[in-house]
Amino acid sequence: MTDTLDQLLSPQPEAARTRKRLSAGTIFLLIGFVVFGAVIALQLFQQSAPQPTEGSAPDFEFETFDGAAHRLSDFRGKVVVLNFWASWCPPCREEAPELQSAWEHYRPSDKVVFLGIAYADNGVRSMAYLDEYKIDYLNAPDLGTRISDLYGIRGVPETFVIDQNGSVAKFILAGVTEAQLREVIDPLLGERS
Repeated sequence: MTDTLDQLLSPQPEAARTRKRLSAGTIFLLIGFVVFGAVIALQLFQQSAPQPTEGSAPDFEFETFDGAAHRLSDFRGKVVVLNFWASWCPPCREEAPELQSAWEHYRPSDKVVFLGIAYADNGVRSMAYLDEYKIDYLNAPDLGTRISDLYGIRGVPETFVIDQNGSVAKFILAGVTEAQLREVIDPLLGERS
């Protein structure tokens, strides 16, 4: 009688393995649903936050890391290179010397403004990044991702070249080179690349 009772109370090895397989299968299925839901949510978010790849560039106020207050519209009449970056972003690190070099090329003309916006990366790390790459054009933190949201930023780096009338002339997704920038900026200035 005790043997029969023990057999009834203790699970059989095959039954235990089946339950484990069911549990693992259920877990994988749940993970699959969660990942699928996250992908759908991301796509819906991206569709709801269109990027201004043409037309007027959204105006915004900003305060540079050194405390100077500006509006994007203060630079009307000049070409503006608006670059969203973060110190933790490897492609941003690759493009940093290219942006600085392009800035140095255009700086003497006073017809082009470079503006870096630190996306979700404020304070000490941002300042260390600017020092590391000896970046001396305007840069500002994006407190609360207010500016990034206005531009529908989906990742970094992203660059907008804004013409003298305040319209987006070119949107560049991912890293940018000095040559790419000159191809866009020179025609806006009436110069040949």
